[in-house]
Amino acid sequence: MADLKKLNKFSPQHHNVRYLSGFLGLFLGAVAAKVTVKGRHNLPKNGPFIIASNHFSYIDPPMIVYAIRRAINFIGASDQIIKWYYMWVPILYGFIPVNRKSVAPSTIKMASKALKNGEILCIYPEGYLGNPVLRPARNGVVFLSTLTNAPIIPVSIWGGETALPGFGKGLRPDIEIRIGKPFGPFELPKEKEKKKRKIERVGKEIMHQIAALLPDDRHGVFSGDKRISDIRKKYDLPVPE
Repeated sequence: MADLKKLNKFSPQHHNVRYLSGFLGLFLGAVAAKVTVKGRHNLPKNGPFIIASNHFSYIDPPMIVYAIRRAINFIGASDQIIKWYYMWVPILYGFIPVNRKSVAPSTIKMASKALKNGEILCIYPEGYLGNPVLRPARNGVVFLSTLTNAPIIPVSIWGGETALPGFGKGLRPDIEIRIGKPFGPFELPKEKEKKKRKIERVGKEIMHQIAALLPDDRHGVFSGDKRISDIRKKYDLPVPE
């Protein structure tokens, strides 16, 4: 298992290293799974932008690389335990470490710098890996989007949670990735309470956008929310099953 102190010292690899590492993501997507990507045309041609995705599986990051096919700066929790057989991903690709209990200024600085340099940032709004259903968003995506004036791209991914058990049996799981339309950034009011309420509203909007790209049984705490069906009407994609 990874030493938590060492995780705090990680940073994204050089842009060219991440770009070349993306070819490994393409290889894994082609060999280890049957991956379907829909909505790639929704991606802006250039950065900066923030990818906001659900997080159901440990293999989500390389699959996101497979789908986006560009160098990405991932924000990853440095206060988690990473098993040794997953450590090749952060070592090879690097990431921006964040302590979810106490966000360090260095995390905000590194993420902001990447966006201001016109790069792509990927954040999992829920803040942790758990059961394969949606949970409420934390504040990171909204804050960085407003701080750097970067649009948000909702992305959904599911099926990866069965990849490792299936791979050991010689099975290739079906993984589907959907890329939604850009939205935001949002302006936040200066008054503390109004700002807090706006962040909560935008956080829900982000999760609604992701939920619209997921099957209904993955909506978790957002199940039955009418806003999800309203968003789906704006997409040229079939309802996921």
